[in-house]
Amino acid sequence: MPETRRRVFFVSDRTGITAETLGNSLLTQFDGVDFQSLTFPFVNTDDKANSVVAYIDHAAREDGVRPIVFSTTVTDSVRQKLKQANALFMDLFDTFIPTVEEELQLSWAHASGRAHGPSTKRYASRIDAMNFALEHDDGQSLRKLDKADVVLIAPSRCGKTPTSLYLALQHGVFAANYPLTEEDLETGQLPKPLKDQQRKLYGLITDATRLSQIREERRPGSKYASIQQTSYELRQATKLYKKFSVPYSDSTNMSVEEIATMVMQEKQLRRHSF
Repeated sequence: MPETRRRVFFVSDRTGITAETLGNSLLTQFDGVDFQSLTFPFVNTDDKANSVVAYIDHAAREDGVRPIVFSTTVTDSVRQKLKQANALFMDLFDTFIPTVEEELQLSWAHASGRAHGPSTKRYASRIDAMNFALEHDDGQSLRKLDKADVVLIAPSRCGKTPTSLYLALQHGVFAANYPLTEEDLETGQLPKPLKDQQRKLYGLITDATRLSQIREERRPGSKYASIQQTSYELRQATKLYKKFSVPYSDSTNMSVEEIATMVMQEKQLRRHSF
């Protein structure tokens, strides 16, 4: 059966990241629906709220079905205006705040941006982690490798860079990554710069066919992109991981968030709250 089309709006008085994260987490549980989403950030005045409501009402008329709205606005007047839209309106603060207020016997602050706003020391730590990940991407620098919380290793294009950056940006983890070259894989030994970092290593592999397709986009028709080459490199990498007791994951069907979680769990890395 064809998928049902349904528009979804994420509305926030800040970036909209919280609304997107929570809303998308819920929507992933429903198959057979083509969710088409749009985010309205910085809706922090009555005029902006009126404009958003007009857009939502127009979408409802155009589609013949009311949109779904996830909201994380904190200003009462803005929230009241948004609730007038012709939509299934889900205020994520309304859903949870009253229960928490009752439990804590405190009133909530109605302060926007606290979930993702900068928090001095911890924010600076996250920036430092990002700079570290960029400097130590793909083995470019080895001068501060001893400061890494984790060092991701894998053949080229197996997901080392996005995972390192995600670990840094989301969790403040100092993540380096190092490519396993054909020469490394032929010798069956850890690259010399990594021998002193063995306890920090975490390996990645992926499906050989998928890796070939990714490499083909980068270097069409090359040996580097051939299925024979990717199959060989992945076999050798797996042998290397097992030989040196390096924990590893198959990233083929995993999101970068899932890979990062596996890495943090295995290496017992603490999540930083920002």
